[in-house]
Parts: sequence; C-alpha cells; structure tokens
Amino acid sequence: MCPLYIAGLIGPGDRKSVQPMAARAGEVGYDQLHHFVAAGIWDSTPLEATLLAEADRLVGGDDAFLVIDDTALPKKGRHSVGVAPQYASSLGKTSNSQSLVSVTLASGEVPVMVGLRLFLPESWTSDPDRMTRARIPAERQVALSKPEIAIEEVDRVIASGVRFGCVLADAGYGSSAPFRHALSERGLLWAVGMSRRQMVYPADVAMIFPTEKVRKPRKYHIPDIPPVTAEEMLAGETWRKVSWRRGTKGPLACHFAARRVRIADGHKHRILDKGVSRMPGDEVWISGERRSTGERKYYISNMPADASLKTLAAAVKARWICEQAHQQLKEELGLDHFEGRSWTGLHPHTLMTMIAYAFLQSRRLQAAGRKKKESWDRRLSPACRPLDRQS
Repeated sequence: MCPLYIAGLIGPGDRKSVQPMAARAGEVGYDQLHHFVAAGIWDSTPLEATLLAEADRLVGGDDAFLVIDDTALPKKGRHSVGVAPQYASSLGKTSNSQSLVSVTLASGEVPVMVGLRLFLPESWTSDPDRMTRARIPAERQVALSKPEIAIEEVDRVIASGVRFGCVLADAGYGSSAPFRHALSERGLLWAVGMSRRQMVYPADVAMIFPTEKVRKPRKYHIPDIPPVTAEEMLAGETWRKVSWRRGTKGPLACHFAARRVRIADGHKHRILDKGVSRMPGDEVWISGERRSTGERKYYISNMPADASLKTLAAAVKARWICEQAHQQLKEELGLDHFEGRSWTGLHPHTLMTMIAYAFLQSRRLQAAGRKKKESWDRRLSPACRPLDRQS
C-alpha cells in the first residue's frame, strides 16, 4: 500500500487526495487506500528512520543545514485536526488553516524534508474532548509552542545520526530565547532571524558592583551601560555588499553589517535608574541585511568569533530552500490535498509526501551526477578517458 500511495502522489493528476489517486491507480479501491492512510494501524517509526537515513545519504554532512520553519495548510470548517484561525506565512495573513512545523535537511540547493509535525493551537489543547474526537494520541494532547515542537524534532534528528553543521530558523523561532538556549545546550551552531527590537549589549560590556549611599547595598553585579536594540547597535556599522551564491540571473547580493554583542537574554534586574532589563547573556553575532527594496532583516548567530561576513550572510540566506520544498510538496505532491480530519490520517499522509519528495530528489541527484560525469569525460582527451565505460 505504501508504494501505491507514493506512486499516486508522484503520478499525474492535479488532485492528490485519496479518492482520485485510487481511481487513477486502478489496482486498489478507495476504501483500501483510505484505510491504509487514515486508520492508524501501522507504526510509522521504521519509515521515519528510513527517511532520515536516506536524507543523510543524499545531503547529510558537516556542510549541511537543518532548517526549521512552518507551513500552513488552508482549511475550511473547524473539524480537521488543529485547524484554527492563525497566521499563514504562505498567504501573508491570518487564515483558517492547519500549521505544520517543518524540518528540512539541505545541502547546496537540494532540500530533503525530514519532519512535518502539526502544531495545536490553544483552542484545541484546552478542549480534551475535541482532541479525542480528532484521534490525537494521549501523549500529544499537550500544549507546546512551535519552538518547543522544533526542539523535539531536532532531538529526533540528532538521535538518528543525521549529519548537519548548522541549524537555521526565521524570527518566529529565533526570537525565542529558550529555543536558542536549547540549541546551544546541544552543542549546535545556529543562525536564526530576530526582531530589530531585540535588546543587546556591546561585547565588551563590563559588569560592575555599584555602591549606593541611600539604598540598601546591591547583591548582584550589573552592566555598566544599558542595552540597546539590534537596529541601533548596527546603525553605525559599515554596510558592505556581499554575494553569497550565484543565481540563475547572476550573483545574489545584498548589503550586510555584523557585530559581536552579548544578547540581553539573562535574568531580569534593575540597572540603576534605567529600569528593569535582562542581563547580558552569551557573546554572539548579530547581523543585518539591507535589501534593494529598502526592507531590513536582522539575524543572530553563535558562529565562531572569526566567522567572516560572507559566511554569516551565506548561512542566513540558506534558509530560503525550505520555502522551495514547501511549495513543491504542495504543488507537485499534494501535501495540502489530504481531506481526512484526524491526527492519525494527517501525519501518515505527510510522511508519504516526504518519502515521495526524497525519492524525487535522489533521482534528481543521480541525473545531475550523470550529466557532470558525461561532461567531464567529453572534456578529457581519448588517452585520459576511463578504459571501462561499463563500470
């Protein structure tokens, strides 16, 4: 049933829901295919492990990125599991939809999706009966934020032995201090988006122990200067044009600036007469991107202090590849075509779409490898060409 379902996703036809796929296949009835994907009668763990192993074989390595993001599946009504009015980045507005936390392993311009996990809004987690009717497993009937779901997925990827060098995420995740701390605690490098209003200190901020004559003596050290926003910190930096890779129309470039700082994500404390602020945390990079449209984006990373501006820019810009994967999964493989309402139906369907996507990426890489080999052989002189072409 699994090969038949995946063949239906890859095959022709605009609609990739169960009924039209079964009709096109001719080898299996609708009831059989629907029972396979929606009844929750098989354990998905071995297939998930196989997908992770194949992704590692295709694109894993120290130069690979693990990209955290989310994607929305627009839905009508209120009965499909996890559906609620929520912001859909693909639509650019709040819409009635399901939201999936996605995990993509990517190297170069080749993404392989390895995780899609449904986020449950508060309107669901506060209603146990509703979750039970949607067949959400008891262990999943808990309120978790998207960053918390993402960390669980990162742990699953690490446990599988998949190789990657850096974790990427947008500001929806990067603005979460617990998310960044969790990545650092796992010994991972990360480069994530952040708000321009994120408070930071200069890297050389000094911690002092002031004495006050009127008030009681202080018990804790405090920074000698108050924090400022990331936008203010980078305003006086030199912005340089950086090209991070070559696109179809030439080099891709924007103006970037970066500076070492200490992020204000420690415990809260009063700083003299400046009010309550968070204390300096770890030393990190903050960087800004100035686009030709005038738009500015800001990022934070725990990459080494000797990292170049181009390295920082290339890392934060590599996140775009997950958007390509989301689009292809929806437009070509029917990720958002599933018409079931239950948790036990949605997640097997998303797993099937990821396996289909990984298979297509493996074929793409095989074809690209053959073309490169043939091109190289043609450039060699006859005396230097391989003697055994069949090997």
